[in-house]
Amino acid sequence: MTHLEDQSAVGVAVVRRPQRVRLLWLIAVVIVLVLLFAASVAIGSRDVTWADIVAGLSGSTDSISEAAVVKRAPRTMLAVLVGAALALSGAVMQGVTRNPLADPGILGVNMGASLAIVIGIAWFGLSSADGYLWVAIIGAGAAAVFVYTVGSLGRGGATPLKLALAGAATSAALASFVTAVYLPRGDISGVVRSWLVGGVGGASWTSIQQMLPFLVVGAAITLLSARGLNSLALGDDLAAGLGERVAVVRASSALGAVLLCGAATAIAGPIAFVGLMIPHACRLLVGVDHRWLLPFSALSGACLVVAADILGRIVARPGEIDVGIITAVVGAPVFIAIVRRQKVRAL
Repeated sequence: MTHLEDQSAVGVAVVRRPQRVRLLWLIAVVIVLVLLFAASVAIGSRDVTWADIVAGLSGSTDSISEAAVVKRAPRTMLAVLVGAALALSGAVMQGVTRNPLADPGILGVNMGASLAIVIGIAWFGLSSADGYLWVAIIGAGAAAVFVYTVGSLGRGGATPLKLALAGAATSAALASFVTAVYLPRGDISGVVRSWLVGGVGGASWTSIQQMLPFLVVGAAITLLSARGLNSLALGDDLAAGLGERVAVVRASSALGAVLLCGAATAIAGPIAFVGLMIPHACRLLVGVDHRWLLPFSALSGACLVVAADILGRIVARPGEIDVGIITAVVGAPVFIAIVRRQKVRAL
């Protein structure tokens, strides 16, 4: 069976999959997310009751427990938004490149945003979340363009393997540049190292409000590109034959992914593997149709990051382990398993 025939068979399987089953999975994920949100607000160095949660969410800070709820609420919301953004970004990048190993971390987009922010902090005195957002998006976009350009060189154009290799090499090089920039600066090295781990502990409603417009625009672009991504999965030639403007679909989808990844990285730091693990898990449940895969990935990514944040608070009480460490510990074995699967060479 050729790759095109294989993709057509996959498409037929998706069409025949009962819509009721996908709806049930979607409802189940929403319920899990609501439960995780409540658990995230309740669990910490000081456990709180449901009455404290209700009072805290209404703005009351009369007791220490209610004040804890007020502090945890923006943290939990940031975890939801960051998880959704990274998972959605990863699903789009895998669709655009037709590469099952694509995600913001492996393709170097995270580190592009990180390098831009670290340079801004070290050389230009960047200190506001608003400044982080614009700089991170520019850095993420530059890294994405560079990786795609390098991966397109030579015979065959931008193949999945060449993009993965170019992304891995670029990510390693950018990580070295990040270290070279901040290491001699003792005045900022502590702050930068803490941010580079990736976490949601410093969340505030102000930072969430600043990143929200970028996430809304990025999500809207990617969700509107779902049908085009389905066509790209059949190959560029067939997609063009079906009337899709391949270059426009690929560029617009990539723009949405960069906005999502850049905004999430600016506020929470470079959290790895979310965009790699979640789309693969979601394909097993709802198939490869991006009209279902993208929203399902966003919800599932939110669940993963919130769960990782809760786990980090539980295993290290009264301290905590940042989300970026938890996702790396979980994601590394998943990455190895995906690489070892011989059937997953291209989407």
